[in-house]
Amino acid sequence: MTEICPKCGLPKDLCICDILEKEAQQQKIKIFTETRKFGKIVTIVEGINKDSLEKVVKELKQRIGCGGTSKNGRIELQGEHKTKVKQILASLGYDQNNIEII
Repeated sequence: MTEICPKCGLPKDLCICDILEKEAQQQKIKIFTETRKFGKIVTIVEGINKDSLEKVVKELKQRIGCGGTSKNGRIELQGEHKTKVKQILASLGYDQNNIEII
């Protein structure tokens, strides 16, 4: 017997929660860089829903090949990866019109 998703009530293999979550997200996703101690550059991503934050961090770190973490509802990646992050988020199903590089 297949497991049933508690959010949408469909079987796990037909679950549409991730798709609905990405479509429902109307706020802007902001991507920018900050300079930290010793001139280190960190790419910051803000505006990702907290429920999917850990999944997105893991996917970004794997695809880019860098270190990173999620703190205070935002993603911090080591290095300058603004354009790569935008492409990866678009491939994950986020609307490109809602992704803003600052």
